[in-house]
Amino acid sequence: MLFGPHSFPVAIVPIEAEPIFAKAIQEWTTQSWLTNSILVSLLLVVAIVFWAQRSTRRMQLIPVGLQNFFEFIVSSLYDFFEGIVGKHMIAKSFSLLAALFLYILAANWFGLLPGVGSIGWKEPNGVLLPLLRPTTADMNTTIGLAIVFMIFWFIWTLQEIGAASFLKHIFGVKGGVKGALAYSLMPIFFFVGLIEVISILIRPVSLSLRLFGNVFAGENLINTMISMGHTLHFPLWLAKITSVVLPIPFYFLELLIGALQAFVFSLLCAVYLNLSTSHDEEEAENH
Repeated sequence: MLFGPHSFPVAIVPIEAEPIFAKAIQEWTTQSWLTNSILVSLLLVVAIVFWAQRSTRRMQLIPVGLQNFFEFIVSSLYDFFEGIVGKHMIAKSFSLLAALFLYILAANWFGLLPGVGSIGWKEPNGVLLPLLRPTTADMNTTIGLAIVFMIFWFIWTLQEIGAASFLKHIFGVKGGVKGALAYSLMPIFFFVGLIEVISILIRPVSLSLRLFGNVFAGENLINTMISMGHTLHFPLWLAKITSVVLPIPFYFLELLIGALQAFVFSLLCAVYLNLSTSHDEEEAENH
């Protein structure tokens, strides 16, 4: 058969993160928090912190080398996010927005390194479970990032405009309508406010699913291209060639998608923050 069972290990990205040293851990506990996704997360955090500290260890008035590149990245992100959230919010939100962008970008590109997703242990069914899993291909990570942002979004919004203004912004009558017409429109705008509340609650889901779906699909696509020669029963020498040649175009595509998804995630976070805090600045200008 063209698509039949094979004896060689197939490298896939499982839908769930796998515990590291699962067999050894099961001897003394029934649960393991150290999965291959968390391991990659720890490695990424250490790498980003090391890069930041190394770049700013010896600050110079005229930056060169790592300091110059680090300041270029930071200043570019600062100017970009300031143009979205405004000058009144950039001081509070920049560290989180920049950290989200850099972490997601590093996580997406880390998954393209040789060995990530292809080095691991072979299961009895012939499936190779990876030791290093792209962390943004794990739904737990993307949900965690989205929830952390939404917690800060809620705190910053209340600090900026207050609870009363926040509720008025959601459920209040818009357009400066007053008098009897405003009272007659209250039920409509209250219903619109409920829809707005639902959309706010859905934001973490949409943020996490978008990032997870793109990265997870990309990882499996590359692994499929690597094993395409074996799947189609090519001769061994041809299968080895196709395992190198076929994934190359998709690697460049995933480099672009990885940067794009990091940009989209952080951009949407900045836009959500702007929507809930910018009107306070507009009211101040009107006064």
